[in-house]
Amino acid sequence: MFEDWDLLVSSFLSQYGIRMQTAEFKSVSWDEFRSLIAGLAPDTALGRVVAIRAETDPEILKHFNPEQMRIHREWKEREAGRAKKMSWKEFQSGMADLERMLAAMCG
Repeated sequence: MFEDWDLLVSSFLSQYGIRMQTAEFKSVSWDEFRSLIAGLAPDTALGRVVAIRAETDPEILKHFNPEQMRIHREWKEREAGRAKKMSWKEFQSGMADLERMLAAMCG
């Protein structure tokens, strides 16, 4: 999520009309924030990038432009580089980091 933060900010603004660095956003709970992320449409900036990363159909992939191919390749290389699954402890630590970041941004 950290590396896609700009896409997330853009997507929240385009889909929900929410500017994330405003007083309005300060009232969003963690559960609501997660729900908003889950509800992002495929026509948002983040939705488009996620669709490119997730594409597996060779017929579609062969029509990707160079930028789409770069996004797809970098994601696949990143995923392939993860030799192991994230442990529960690593997940909890990452989520705590994200919550601290959001608290600092909103508070």
